[in-house]
Amino acid sequence: MEGWEESLICMKRKLPLIRLLVGVLCALCMCDAACIAEEIKDFGRDRLNSSPRHADWVDIKSGDRTIKAFIVYPERKDKAPAVLVISEIFGLTDWVRSLCDELAENGIIAIAPDLHGGNKFEDLDAARKATSALAKEQVKADLDATVDYALTKIPSCNGTLAACGFCWGGGVTFAYANENPKLKAAYSFYGTAPDSADNVKNIACPVYGFYAENDERVDATIPKAEELMKAAGKKYEPVIYKDAGHGFMRSGEPNNPAVREGDKKARDEAWARWKTLLKQLP
Repeated sequence: MEGWEESLICMKRKLPLIRLLVGVLCALCMCDAACIAEEIKDFGRDRLNSSPRHADWVDIKSGDRTIKAFIVYPERKDKAPAVLVISEIFGLTDWVRSLCDELAENGIIAIAPDLHGGNKFEDLDAARKATSALAKEQVKADLDATVDYALTKIPSCNGTLAACGFCWGGGVTFAYANENPKLKAAYSFYGTAPDSADNVKNIACPVYGFYAENDERVDATIPKAEELMKAAGKKYEPVIYKDAGHGFMRSGEPNNPAVREGDKKARDEAWARWKTLLKQLP
């Protein structure tokens, strides 16, 4: 009995040390998970570093402010159309810039304004808060300024401009098509669609939607938008990609260490469709 009591006392003395060790192990596990999440969230630097195409950071005057924009130029002997690239809520990440390079690889001048003022977010909640704090008037002014820059300050642009966006940027793209008649096409990737006639009545270009099957929050907005666009005599072509999840253009990247087959397949199919549509730009 005395031996049992001594063992019990010994265990009690060791409990603080055991708790400390468990805490350290948990912290290490969380750190590993955070590192993995960061790697999944933003990749594309390898493509940027190995690209043969010319890229620039430029300053654009937007009212009383100056914003930055990232531009990638295609390798071609004639003038090219430009595509305005609107980021996800994470800001102008390496992935967004690598997608600009991929557009340039397909003969497009890609220009991505930094709507988040140079901030990037690894924490999802911080990204949501920062993006929701952006004034709609400011976002529109920055997009207008970028459009004007593309059409008047880039000599190699042929005067044709389209817009694309992802997640939050996809919703902004659809909304911006209603606000800027200069757009020749809008490509909305898994962004929420308009829900009122006023938000589609001024759209002057076709809108092409790229959606994920496993994304009911966004997909639930498609039928109303189809109804509104049809009633207004506008062209809207939504495609839902089977087995894909929200954000598949980024998460389906082949160099994503945690890529899911459904997202990769959807990304490949979406790119094939998008390339065909891009070739139709005048």
